[in-house]
Amino acid sequence: MTKPVPKTASEPVKAFSFGGGWQSMAALVLAAQGTLDYRTFIFANVGDDSEKPATLAYVRDHARPFAAAHGIDLTTVGRIRRDGTPETLYGRITREGSRSLPIPVRMSNGAPGTRACTGDFKIKVIGKELKRRGASRTNPATVGIGISVDEISRANNRRCEPHERIEYPLLELGIRRTDCARIIRSAGLPVPPKSACWFCPFSRPENWHDMRRDEPALFAKACDLEALLNRRRDTLGKDHVWLTRFLRPLAVAIPDGVDTLPFDDADPGCDSGWCMT
Repeated sequence: MTKPVPKTASEPVKAFSFGGGWQSMAALVLAAQGTLDYRTFIFANVGDDSEKPATLAYVRDHARPFAAAHGIDLTTVGRIRRDGTPETLYGRITREGSRSLPIPVRMSNGAPGTRACTGDFKIKVIGKELKRRGASRTNPATVGIGISVDEISRANNRRCEPHERIEYPLLELGIRRTDCARIIRSAGLPVPPKSACWFCPFSRPENWHDMRRDEPALFAKACDLEALLNRRRDTLGKDHVWLTRFLRPLAVAIPDGVDTLPFDDADPGCDSGWCMT
């Protein structure tokens, strides 16, 4: 894919962090309609082997053609190692001999583990693209984040890089998540699936249940990933970790063919706004 020519240092960069979900797709529609002043959207793909396949398909089949038809730059970027080779989140986790746990797995005490995935595969990747386009400490980029009113607790202006200024245009317009679906449909587009990595420990039980029912091969792959992590933990003499807050193997925590799931009304905890939007 040919990338746009970077802007000059004197011209401020303005871009929207595109996650492929309801909020950022609604923002794309609003930008096409002239309601939002964004002509650049940046999608940080954590890996074709890591993003939900349905999200990647939606971006390819709907978001990208829609953006092109309205003269909007929707750029996809990914993490590149220092040697110039691409790195995916799933690849980092499963690399032979790796001890890395960059995703917020549930530890044996129920607390989420350290989360490096958002920083390494979203924030830094988009930040690098913004710098390529001319953003700097003295000429910071304005970055739109797709948080809606019903998720206002996720808005956090403290979490930005020196070359960025974060804003929340959907909050300023008073838009809720349900409004996002209406906005998307008004443009003749289908509503996208919830965006996230398919193995994200912040997924709600109903999302895991839907995956087990509708995408059994992908659910089995998530079970295999959890098992791989715990085999490694066994060799290190460490407690097991889990992909759900129920502290049981995924296949047991989300039983097959059961509509009544374990009670869980807790917030999933992904508060950055860079993911799941």
